[in-house]
Amino acid sequence: MEQLAPNPTKIATKWAIINLFTSIILTYVIQFISTDPNSPLKYLGYLPFIIFLILAQKEYKDQLGGFLTFGQGFSAGFRYAVFTSLLLAVFTYVYLAFLSPEIMVKAAEDARTQMEAKGNMSAEQIDKAVSITKTAGPIIGAFFLAILDTIIGIIVSLIGASIFKKERSPFDVLDTTATEPEA
Repeated sequence: MEQLAPNPTKIATKWAIINLFTSIILTYVIQFISTDPNSPLKYLGYLPFIIFLILAQKEYKDQLGGFLTFGQGFSAGFRYAVFTSLLLAVFTYVYLAFLSPEIMVKAAEDARTQMEAKGNMSAEQIDKAVSITKTAGPIIGAFFLAILDTIIGIIVSLIGASIFKKERSPFDVLDTTATEPEA
């Protein structure tokens, strides 16, 4: 029976789902310990993102018999980054719009205070900006999170692919269980 080639999409999806659950847990832990939303602790979520991206690339390399081209490594990491970004964007929208809408209300009121302190906007302009923040904030936040996470994922994928890159030499014995994947 012929063994199928490893599938980078399957590996990336698995690690993206693991990262989603980790991020959900981290989000609620940070919320329950009542930290300031602007504290550096909010960047803690990028640690699992990066670790799981590297683990996705490593698993793909292992399934390919220990050999990985730069393109294969980047492809696995990029797929993980895109899947994770989309999953986290959906979670962020649901979280901000339905599960914890008070976070957007607090952010809007903080923005109001900052705008009033600057004094360069009228009360009507401030009210309109706060209203937009309250209503469109979750979707805008999810959209920009998806873009930012994808960009960070591309950068980390490039680094990971260059670290894990190990191409077959003519002297390496071809392992018949690990073949080139079909993209």
